Amino acid sequence: MDPADLNLALLAGTAVVIVAVAAVRLSTRAGLPTLLLYLAIGLVIGESGLGLEFEDAEMAQVLGTLALAVILAEGGFTTDWAAVRPVAGLAVVLATVGVGISVLVTTGLVLLVLDVDPHTAVLLGAVVSSTDAAAVFSVLRRMPVRGRLRAIVEAESGFNDPPVIILVTVVATTTVADGSSALTLLGVLGLLGQVVLQLVGGIVIGIGVARGGTWVLARSALPVSGLYPIATLAIAFGAFAVAGVAGTSAIMAIYVAGLVLGNAHLPHRQTTAGFAEGLAWLAQIGLFVMLGLLASPGRLWEALPAALVVGGALTLVARPLSVAVSALPFRVPWRDQVFISWAGLRGAVPIVLATIPMSTGIPGATRIFDVVFLLVVVFTLVQGPTLPWVARRFGATAAASPRALTVESAPLEEIRATLLQFAVPRRSRLAGVEIDELRLPVGATVALLVRGDRIVPAQGSTTLRAGDHLVIAAPEADTVRIEERLEAISHHGRLAGWHQGQPASA
Repeated sequence: MDPADLNLALLAGTAVVIVAVAAVRLSTRAGLPTLLLYLAIGLVIGESGLGLEFEDAEMAQVLGTLALAVILAEGGFTTDWAAVRPVAGLAVVLATVGVGISVLVTTGLVLLVLDVDPHTAVLLGAVVSSTDAAAVFSVLRRMPVRGRLRAIVEAESGFNDPPVIILVTVVATTTVADGSSALTLLGVLGLLGQVVLQLVGGIVIGIGVARGGTWVLARSALPVSGLYPIATLAIAFGAFAVAGVAGTSAIMAIYVAGLVLGNAHLPHRQTTAGFAEGLAWLAQIGLFVMLGLLASPGRLWEALPAALVVGGALTLVARPLSVAVSALPFRVPWRDQVFISWAGLRGAVPIVLATIPMSTGIPGATRIFDVVFLLVVVFTLVQGPTLPWVARRFGATAAASPRALTVESAPLEEIRATLLQFAVPRRSRLAGVEIDELRLPVGATVALLVRGDRIVPAQGSTTLRAGDHLVIAAPEADTVRIEERLEAISHHGRLAGWHQGQPASA
């Protein structure tokens, strides 16, 4: 490439990223997922706007999968397993049985209403049945939603991508390979077996690689703190690559690896979380702009009626039914079911999945892409802004809670000690507690207390205030115990041990 062309490309890319970052503020005020603005940027600079052409569906599929991997790794890393664990069963059922019901119902309604062949109907039903992690995270994490409901919807959005990716890939390749009009019963059973094997394999590999990486990182004192985020992300993508080589679900593996890594006691965890969040934003920007480039505005209007039919069947019939059936064994109140159903936002995942039929050369694949693209845009415009109202109307909102206590640790390998750093959050019950009342283990000490712009002598009788920054020096073996103690006091106050059913120990 000519250096001048490279500079122009870099200039254009930089401008797109800056505009996309600035668009986040606008989308936040409007209560919309940022994906809509990023898709709009792609359309503006595309062939019908500034004239940039991009029609390589196969490349879009590959790059889209990698971007989704980054987004899911960050989603897993920032998910609290303690909140997800009680609802993991329901989330898994929603991501498997619920997705299956959604595919069947949507496919049936599409066949009844639209003049399409069975394979096209199955593909449409499968492509749109997965909720989108990026859209769900970006909307729910700005809303005061009850922790249980937030955990259900977020976990489902992370778990349901792999089954749908496997389903769409198999259906698309089966269509091309034998030209059959429908999958046989034996083929359906084989497909279900393949989905189960890929999911279980991805979970096992994700856990194994992440735990091995955690063991190494926890015992490493790297010379620069910025190396920890790179190493952590490399471990997550290691799980992705190993799962891919093993023929299991790479997407499931990287999400599970992110979940394990994010809930482990890693050095410089907050630095890693910030790095992962920034990288996920960059992945979203690139992904949605690229998908916007792939779309052709001239074709979209023709697909609008079909998009409304498929989207209506999915949102108003298939999704509520799949949630109701999946929730039966768990006795979920109907009001919560309404919120879970309406919070099933679509985003990049369906659009990326729609590139699979295009890359395999299925007749009518371009129309499927256009229908899915419009469906995502239209129904995100409907669901995104109305989700806060639905949450309030059906009792899904939660009162403002204290900000989570974030403890940053840095290993001191040569003396087998650790420095723990944290700030006292607003509304935390750590405020008003004396240092002696922290009841730190023997050998641990508050080495530094910063209040505003000055250092305060850290004595036993010193009372903590909101906004104080503390550095605790402690033996390496006591790190987890100290973090748990600080988290307990932050929520329950100086008598945290008694609130939790046992006296606090020194």
